[in-house]
Amino acid sequence: MQQRTIRYVKTVAFQQNSPLHRNGFILEPGRFAEHDPFLFLAEDIFQKGTFARHPHRGIETVTYVIEGTLEHFDSHIGYGKLEPGDVQWMTAGRGVIHKEDPAPGTTVRSLQLWVNLPRAYKMTEPRYQNLKSAEMPVRQEEGALVRVFAGSSKDVRADTLTYVPVTMVEIIAEPGATITQDLPGSYTGFLYILQGSGTFGAEETSGSAGQALFLAEANPDESSELKITAKEKLRLLLYAGEPLHEPIAAYGPFVMNTEEEIRQAIADYQNGTFGE
Repeated sequence: MQQRTIRYVKTVAFQQNSPLHRNGFILEPGRFAEHDPFLFLAEDIFQKGTFARHPHRGIETVTYVIEGTLEHFDSHIGYGKLEPGDVQWMTAGRGVIHKEDPAPGTTVRSLQLWVNLPRAYKMTEPRYQNLKSAEMPVRQEEGALVRVFAGSSKDVRADTLTYVPVTMVEIIAEPGATITQDLPGSYTGFLYILQGSGTFGAEETSGSAGQALFLAEANPDESSELKITAKEKLRLLLYAGEPLHEPIAAYGPFVMNTEEEIRQAIADYQNGTFGE
């Protein structure tokens, strides 16, 4: 099995957007080809009132709560709540209007990833999957735990439904522990360290909290794995997926394949066809 290496390491810089909100970009908007099938990932630290009601079309949003209680309101399922360690996998498809707010008097720290939808599913029916941390399948090795939110880790598999083949796992490892995560060689991917430090990949690249490490390309016709060794107690999220290699047209919260489809998305939203 081929061993993955790390292409580069990025230290995430945070900016203060308002008294209620600061954030840092792990995946910056616009670098779509580089991170395909992923579009965008930000860590947000925010209080109630930061995000107004807003639409989405053509993507899936994957929200992981690091700290705090996040309340979700939308035009299809109404109300939901996420606690630390929980994930909401929202398929916007043909159109959703939603808002995410911390519970009153609290601050939320979260990660939100945008996953591109394939052309054939851009206009699919919206769907929500609330992935509670305590209910997700877990792989345990000596000194390490892998919680599988999507895809698999060795023989442990989540039943999360995705339109693009995606692996999303949370890895927690004690100091000195080593664990490997298997991935198809065709997958692009990266990890983001929430706590601690370690070495990653065949070349034992160092990384620590607040850094993202991006996987180098591998032979797409072979299986691969990434070796992770904790120096300090380590907690991270790993995201990897099958590239779509499709054209992208993006405007704010709408991601389609052509500019004409973007114009139609704007018109549909203005006409109220996303639902209320």
